[in-house]
Amino acid sequence: MSFSLGSFKIFLEKNIPGVYVLSLQIGNNTVEDFENGYFMNPNLQVEYVCEKLAADPKLSNGFNVMGFSQGCQFIRAVVQRCGHKLPQIKNMVSLGGQHQGIYGIPHCGALRHETCDDVRKLLNYAAYNSWVQNSLVQATYWHDPLDERTYEANSVFLADINNVRTVNKTYIQNLNNLERFVLVMFDNDSIVQPKETEWFGFYAPGQAEKLVSLRESKIYLQDRLGLKKMDKAGKLIFLSTPGDHLRFTEEWMIKNIIKPYLSS
Repeated sequence: MSFSLGSFKIFLEKNIPGVYVLSLQIGNNTVEDFENGYFMNPNLQVEYVCEKLAADPKLSNGFNVMGFSQGCQFIRAVVQRCGHKLPQIKNMVSLGGQHQGIYGIPHCGALRHETCDDVRKLLNYAAYNSWVQNSLVQATYWHDPLDERTYEANSVFLADINNVRTVNKTYIQNLNNLERFVLVMFDNDSIVQPKETEWFGFYAPGQAEKLVSLRESKIYLQDRLGLKKMDKAGKLIFLSTPGDHLRFTEEWMIKNIIKPYLSS
């Protein structure tokens, strides 16, 4: 299907009778929302959304949440940081999220294009500068596997919500209060690098070739975010679909997401 939040809202309303769909816009109009997707620090976006959800009486009986691309890690931060202050958040669906960050640029395989490697190194050089961290959204989930120490120390968003520096037990509890956490990876994703981050996978530390799955990673083995506990309880759902970033059919969405996770 051709993806836009407006058309997807209509699609959900058509396929889930009586559903209330709140499409979160960060700002007063679509232009501000677009700009904020690049320049408004995610920590401020999360605060804004927490307040908006808490103030909506139509959500008082509980609700499901769905994120698209970078919105997945932002809505996960909402669950983790203020889930205990909101009505029950039942299921979370993540479509193409970058939960372990990115280390690549769109439509560019790092191992195939020397120029892209140069650009990536340049971005990495500046990404952890405090001004860049607080001014460019994508820098806040830039994850350099060649310099894990700097990432852990200076990432103002991703390192926090992944409990890299310290273990925030509220984050763990709120995430574990979900009934299901559905992670969707796009098999031919040319935007997100590596695409395995959509399932919490990432490059092994110290290089950018070997990939480590969630179940092989420190965040899982040390259960720093409660994902191991969720996995053992059957709350983690891993789905994949052919196609590029956020490309899926209506039939796939209805069968794999709407009927099992959004209709109740």
